[in-house]
Amino acid sequence: MIRKSMLVGAAAAAFVATAPVLGHGKEGHPTDADAQLSVPAIKYSMWTLANGLRVVAIPDESTSTVTTSLWYDIGSKLDPEGRSGFAHLFEHILSRKTENMPYNMIYGLTADIGGTRNASNWIDRTNYYEQVPAAYLETMLWTHRERMAKVVVDEEVFETERGVVKEELRQRVLAPPYGRLQRFVLAENAYDVMPHRRPGIGSIEDLDSATLDDARAFYEAYYGPDTATLIVAGNFEIQRLRDLVSEYFGDIPPRANPVEITIKTREPEATGPRAVSATAPNVPLPVVGAVWKAPPITDPDAAALEVLEAILSRGDNSRLDNALVRSGQAVQVAASVLLFREAGQISAYAVVAGQDALAPAGATLDAEIERLRAQPVTPAELAEAKSEIVAATLRRRETARGRAFELGEALASSGDPDFADRRLAQITHVTAEDVMRVAAKYLDPQKRVSITYTEGEDDPARYANPVPLPEFRTLPDATGEIRQVKSEGERMMPPGPRATPDIAAPEIVEGTLSNGIRVVAVQTGDVPIATISMLVPGGSKTDPRAKAGIAQLAAALAEKGVADMDAQAIAAKFESLGATFGGTASSDGTTFNLTAPVSNMDEAAALAAAIVRGATYPQDEFARERDRAANGLQVSMKEPGSLSRYIARVAMYGAAPYGTLPDGTAESLSAITREDLLAHREAYFHPETMQIVASGGISPEAAIALAEDMFGDWTVSSAVGEIPKEAAGETQPVRTIVVDMPDAGQASVVAAVRAPSRNDADYYPLELANSILGGGSSGRLFEEIRTKRSLSYGAYSSLADRADDSILAASAQTKNETADEVVQILLHEFDRLGSEPLADDLLAKRRLYLAGRYARALETSGGFNTIVAGLLQQGLEPVEAVKLAERLDEVGSDAASAAAQSYIDPGRATVVIVGDASHFVEDLQELRGNVEVIPAHELNLASADLRRTVGSAEADGAD
Repeated sequence: MIRKSMLVGAAAAAFVATAPVLGHGKEGHPTDADAQLSVPAIKYSMWTLANGLRVVAIPDESTSTVTTSLWYDIGSKLDPEGRSGFAHLFEHILSRKTENMPYNMIYGLTADIGGTRNASNWIDRTNYYEQVPAAYLETMLWTHRERMAKVVVDEEVFETERGVVKEELRQRVLAPPYGRLQRFVLAENAYDVMPHRRPGIGSIEDLDSATLDDARAFYEAYYGPDTATLIVAGNFEIQRLRDLVSEYFGDIPPRANPVEITIKTREPEATGPRAVSATAPNVPLPVVGAVWKAPPITDPDAAALEVLEAILSRGDNSRLDNALVRSGQAVQVAASVLLFREAGQISAYAVVAGQDALAPAGATLDAEIERLRAQPVTPAELAEAKSEIVAATLRRRETARGRAFELGEALASSGDPDFADRRLAQITHVTAEDVMRVAAKYLDPQKRVSITYTEGEDDPARYANPVPLPEFRTLPDATGEIRQVKSEGERMMPPGPRATPDIAAPEIVEGTLSNGIRVVAVQTGDVPIATISMLVPGGSKTDPRAKAGIAQLAAALAEKGVADMDAQAIAAKFESLGATFGGTASSDGTTFNLTAPVSNMDEAAALAAAIVRGATYPQDEFARERDRAANGLQVSMKEPGSLSRYIARVAMYGAAPYGTLPDGTAESLSAITREDLLAHREAYFHPETMQIVASGGISPEAAIALAEDMFGDWTVSSAVGEIPKEAAGETQPVRTIVVDMPDAGQASVVAAVRAPSRNDADYYPLELANSILGGGSSGRLFEEIRTKRSLSYGAYSSLADRADDSILAASAQTKNETADEVVQILLHEFDRLGSEPLADDLLAKRRLYLAGRYARALETSGGFNTIVAGLLQQGLEPVEAVKLAERLDEVGSDAASAAAQSYIDPGRATVVIVGDASHFVEDLQELRGNVEVIPAHELNLASADLRRTVGSAEADGAD
């Protein structure tokens, strides 16, 4: 039986040009000869204005949105002498205010109409982008003109954004266990003379020494139409775009103090091997690896290096995964080939379980590198790598925004808008001999820097490159006057919207398989890639507390074996098809997701069905992966952000089923057996309770027929497992919990209150109120904590979707010294939201913000399936995925205010801080009274009181 309804607001990414790339031979092995996989080419138009501005147009009439992005050829490689991180700092500055836009007006201009915006900085470029309803194209072009020609760079914006960037550095580099390795150690040793050697995010010292005059000089030297490319993608008329671009950008003069952006320096060959032993605080698991120099991205060897990277580390059937992870020598492996306009770097490393594992893992890593250099890879490996690259490209190109970003990155790094398509064609012609040749050339043991990274003091001298850092460019002094934001009466207002394009809405089609399994299907686009999600109950709420983690392990390890295939064969099959498959358990159920090119979906789906129906959990795979999960948990326990969320969940739910952590604890994981996973699969992976969601570039009829082939004949004799009816339990006492982590590079702060379930009448009123509190960068928390005070890189709040009572949590990460101040702001904003009436115009803007965010997620197959799967797991109908705007329109200001007052009450808020308590605990006690301080080594996430019993078995080996 098939039922249909309209998917209102979802956009299909339609484009049809194809380029044959890769297929599969009769024996199931990919071959170049049978080329079937194809990637739609990026269709675009490009022109250049007299002032040097390049313009790229990527029209797509199937979407209801438009993405405007401005790409400057200004990356961190152009940071001046002594000013590392300056391009990144300026990425922040240029978003803030202009003559006609007060501080952060850009946030409201996008969020209040249902759009989104952001900016990013990398080695070769800086970009600024917005995705908004198509009617607001002109509004966004106006903002880009403002930020290019009329930006205000004054003391306020400079000091505020410098503070924000320092918090970003603490959050992304100093707080995570491996932040220094990834941001500092590798680049320092990959380059000798190139400016790429400096960390793009900068350093606290360089940021502190910078001045406002430096920022003004940077803007005048680098930012103008002659260093920029405007890329517009989505629903627009090409002639109207041409007219608007001429109107808003044609009169902007080139840069005031232009500095040549071409870098002529090139990295010399390495003269011999080196070794460094880096140390950093809070590193739970040591790392062994190496880094090498690499060529520019346009080098003839670049395509072969990209294939080499895929063979070495992409997917579960990679060389490094098979040699190190599958053998138990490493917990995790990684390899990357990062190629930029002038130079590049190659790195490979393994995270291991302890110091004793460093030497053997390092030897195995070396042997695998040498094998690549000395022997051709197999035809199957070569084809598998190409399929993975092609499939990843398909996923990127599902939306107009994705195509815009791929073209923008290609243009910034190569100067050629066709580079992405040309590189893909080059990859299809890479041979096994090419891979061996580039491996021999670039992975030479005489040209490598060997690296270990272990716990210890933060000492940059331990990993310093012995080659003195060159002196880099200085910029001419700024000559222009500092602009000011005009008074309200003098400002030019942004142009308003034009007509909204009429978009045909695809249909939601429902069907029922022969055995009663429900299927929900929709075609969300024409790009030939699709996602099928298989849902079953039995999430973490079904785990016994002593064996927390069963549901997650049963989901994650299902692909490690079926009756006639082992884990390696399964991984090889999926990856050869360009498919990704994986299972995960949430609070309310388990979801298996399969994404594959449509041409290969039949084969991939057959294997996915075999896994869900008959996962065997081989003992050796189970034991190894359980140990890996425990090691991964060690890493999370060292990250303040992750740990604070774990603690808040336990504190809010206590001993109730929702209080069981999906990832488990060290003790619970050690108690789980293979038989537990088999019993879970038998009880909960069941045709009587399964539901299926399919979307992407596949017709609903084809998707339902495919689902019938997968599961239509599935029957089992076992009974369905029991599901807890009241997973949230009783409301827990309000607490203030500090987990003292003396080496923490930053403190993570969470304030949480009990909230209604996803199907409660208060859900939509509270969702609307919460969007005012912490919804994105236009929420009150962001405004108060980041924009006004520079205390955090970001501050947000979220309402979790659960079948029983949920949690609303506000969070921010800040330096340890200001953790108590952030708590005070969070609680003040809780009180403000619940005590001040919510204005109708504010609620109208927040409705658009939420509806726009939802609609963007529905544009991709993965996003659509995630939303619909969640609804089905929580007992709601799939049509709710497209009724959000309607539901929010039904919420009046009285209902939203009442929900805020009822739930977002500071007197009911439990507060959790993970950080160095010596910096904030006394002030926190004055603010909150009774504060529970728990040393990190005494924390027990299996217990509602969060403390270990002295002398208990749980304390043995505790981290």
